[in-house]
Amino acid sequence: MGIEVSSWVVERLIAEAADAYPLEACGLLLGHERVEQVRPCANVHPDPARHFAIDPQALIDAHRAARGGGLQVIGYYHSHPLGPPAPSATDRAHATGDGRVWAIVGEGRVGWWRDSATGFEPLSYRQAGG
Repeated sequence: MGIEVSSWVVERLIAEAADAYPLEACGLLLGHERVEQVRPCANVHPDPARHFAIDPQALIDAHRAARGGGLQVIGYYHSHPLGPPAPSATDRAHATGDGRVWAIVGEGRVGWWRDSATGFEPLSYRQAGG
């Protein structure tokens, strides 16, 4: 199982993580059937060096835009400033099993995961033009 990602998305995610360092970057993955856009969001967690929480208003606004015909919320991204691009114990504890895609940036790479009812499943990705 995999996901299609616009060609510039991976570079953008890595750049967002580098810009936020030493804090965790976070945001939304938007598109129609593929990740077409990265929307950075404020990390409102009280301990942003070790955890992330996407600004709730940004999430509400994105879902409103999607209902109005805009890009859909395909998933979320965040960085692990000092860890690998894989779900941490905290990520697993806060997962909802909603089927959304998670992109996790760490060690200069992006790991792609699906938040399934049985836990995180690794996703392959294919870069597409645009």
